Amino acid sequence: MARKMRTPEERSVDPAAQQMLIRADELGIGTAFSRADAMPPCNIGAAGMCCKLCGMGPCRLTKDGQTGVCGATIDTIQARNLIRAIAAGSAAHSDHGRDMAFTLKAVANGETEGYRIKDVAKLHMVAEKYDIATDGRTPEEVADELADLYISQFGQQRGETIVYKRAPAKRQKIWKEQGVIPRGLDREIVEALHRTHMGDDQDPEHILNHAIRTGLADGWGGSMIATDISDILFGTPAPILGQTNLGVLKDDMVNVVVHGHEPTLSQMIVAASQDPEIIEYARQAGANGVNLTGICCTANEILMRQGIPAAGNFLHQELSILTGSVEAMVVDVQCIMQALVGLAENFHTKIITTSSKVRITGATHIQFHEGSALTTAKAILREAIDNYKNRGQVEIPDVREALVPGFSHEYINYMLGGSYRASFRPLNDAIMSGRIRGVAAIVGCNNPRSSQDYLHNKVTKALLKQDVLVVQTGCGAIAAAKLGLLLGEAGLDQVGPGLREICETIGIPPVLHMGSCVDNTRILTVLTQMVEEGGLGDDIDQLPAVGLAPEWMSEKALAIGAYCVASGAYVMFGGSSPISGMPDRMSDSDSVARYISEGWEAIYGGKLEFVEDPDDMIRRTLDHIDKKRAALGLPEYDPNRWGRSGDRRMLELEAMPLFERQQAIYGVAAD
Repeated sequence: MARKMRTPEERSVDPAAQQMLIRADELGIGTAFSRADAMPPCNIGAAGMCCKLCGMGPCRLTKDGQTGVCGATIDTIQARNLIRAIAAGSAAHSDHGRDMAFTLKAVANGETEGYRIKDVAKLHMVAEKYDIATDGRTPEEVADELADLYISQFGQQRGETIVYKRAPAKRQKIWKEQGVIPRGLDREIVEALHRTHMGDDQDPEHILNHAIRTGLADGWGGSMIATDISDILFGTPAPILGQTNLGVLKDDMVNVVVHGHEPTLSQMIVAASQDPEIIEYARQAGANGVNLTGICCTANEILMRQGIPAAGNFLHQELSILTGSVEAMVVDVQCIMQALVGLAENFHTKIITTSSKVRITGATHIQFHEGSALTTAKAILREAIDNYKNRGQVEIPDVREALVPGFSHEYINYMLGGSYRASFRPLNDAIMSGRIRGVAAIVGCNNPRSSQDYLHNKVTKALLKQDVLVVQTGCGAIAAAKLGLLLGEAGLDQVGPGLREICETIGIPPVLHMGSCVDNTRILTVLTQMVEEGGLGDDIDQLPAVGLAPEWMSEKALAIGAYCVASGAYVMFGGSSPISGMPDRMSDSDSVARYISEGWEAIYGGKLEFVEDPDDMIRRTLDHIDKKRAALGLPEYDPNRWGRSGDRRMLELEAMPLFERQQAIYGVAAD
């Protein structure tokens, strides 16, 4: 029996995506959406009930009490599968951080082309956290020592890594008591794989305890290192005007899409695309220049620092090629579909791989080296420009949205108090008074098995109406941007009265774009600063805050979830659960799910849950926020107390006759 294929409207809520999906159907070209429709997930593997860790299997546990050939129970198998995914996600993020540390070292020693230390203030701030002297030293000397320190964190075999010391003091104490502070970033990932080899660790709770340690090596390790160094080399983000969606592609320019996660590549291609030599080369080819855009987290990196437009999030990578207007898609690592090469054969687009870690059969490979970065970037752009003459029929959706990204934790601190009074005090006060009910971090991927952006946007819009401030990273941030929620005061008619007052007063969007997926560590820093500011408890688990990944699909998302739980956050994932089991056939299939929720909460104050129903996700978020408010002794949330101040109130007063205005302001008419 043939499976039902969804309509374009069912596959995505984005009109630009819908237009390209219609074109794909007309051309008879498959996409991730049609492949997801045609290939149902394995219900046994999806539920975490399959073990293929040795040659005696694969073992499928579909009956109550059944074990694998070696005797492994469903709990052990699910715990092993989960920690292996967390280890892989941590490896991806931390390898990113390692490469950034090597780049910082090379820049400090003058071994690169085109890079420089752009944010010396951030360099000094980070160095001082680790007692690295800055007085009387050049930025390069400080950067060299910081790079050595960061590089050492990956291979360290004993002791404790140093990044965790940036967490709240009480949180550090919990980690010490539980023995989960990472010794070295690589060591914890290797040990996770060793423990799950056949015949090793067979206690589910013991396995999951190390999952926490592995996740911490990512969040308070590799990812935080990556964010620090990106800011030092390329500048700490601050608000900047940008655009997003497929309408940012240009029919009269050479379109180059950068896709992946490494800012070392994308930042240099930005520089090369603005070089007069490259612009003239494009004009000689008949184009009006080079139009650079991004997909996925590379899009976020160049969007929040240079305002380079984002063509879309994860599921737009194929759709951008379907426009027929992309001369080259330049990729590095992570979230890159192998299907791109086959898809590009229907058009003129060149797929160019650049990383020593990533090759795709049929793609063009141009190896990127930091030592010849600008030269290599120009060579890549010339390859794209030479392809402009091969362009065929073009169909670019006339859909784009303006946005303001770039809300780093440093800028949030500044925007709340200015240069001389930078502080998180106003944010804490707004939460304590009830103008802001709480904070939600809505992050993560797109998943073609759900309707693209639907879950992200449904949850975001619902929470905004309830006065919940939303911060976003990664593909989730681009989803909200396409909806118009990341532009100034746009969408404030969809925001609760208390949050609207805050947005109007400060002049910020109701959704704050904080960067790429590794930049979830910025959210950890914000939560830590809220704790240190006072009034909202003395640890992250006391804050009225929730983390959400409504459309997750990546192992990196599971690593993020683990380190956020370890930090004290309540984390919910949408869609299906990789450890759900089959309750209709197995009575003991939910013990791992219970442990990562109730068990982890008892230890760390944070918990991880998989919630398929978005309405249930919204309800649980608000219940958790209100529970934390009550525990802190804060006033019960009451939206009726707010909404009569700020810009909106001033406009109302200006529209009143003089007599009524005086009564409204002073209570009585003035003489």
